[in-house]
Amino acid sequence: MPAESGSGPARLLDRAAVRLAESAADRNEAIRRCGETLVEIGAVAPAYVDAMLARERSISTYVGEGVAIPHGTLVAKEDIHRDALAVLRFPDGVDWAGETVTVCVAIAARGDGHGAILAELAQVLLDPDRARALREATDPDVVIQLLQPTEHHEDHHEKGDTP
Repeated sequence: MPAESGSGPARLLDRAAVRLAESAADRNEAIRRCGETLVEIGAVAPAYVDAMLARERSISTYVGEGVAIPHGTLVAKEDIHRDALAVLRFPDGVDWAGETVTVCVAIAARGDGHGAILAELAQVLLDPDRARALREATDPDVVIQLLQPTEHHEDHHEKGDTP
């Protein structure tokens, strides 16, 4: 069940879809692990995994800061049961066409959901400190917190700073 109290990308993240000690021999295996996680939580049909691999063949889903965002092609929308994310951490890194990826944020979204989710994820990934914390996270609750919108983090820090 997705994080009910979450907002932003965290609202789509089932704690069971946070896997922080994964390993993969290569990019394709990492994408398969991401897709299998989405299948295991009931978000997608198994065919969606092939669509994720097809997407990667057409354009890299590497976004920088050691993070990739594998997702399926538009053709695979019917294989999505519900919008969801999965976060898989590969502590030893995975070669991603010459870049090293340590975190994959897999996306399953129907309709125009990908665009909104990508915009929300950009808030996290474009902040080097939050991206580093995501790469280093060893607790699923920390991952869920990091995927909350920025204002939640600012509010939390400001409360401690005000008299």
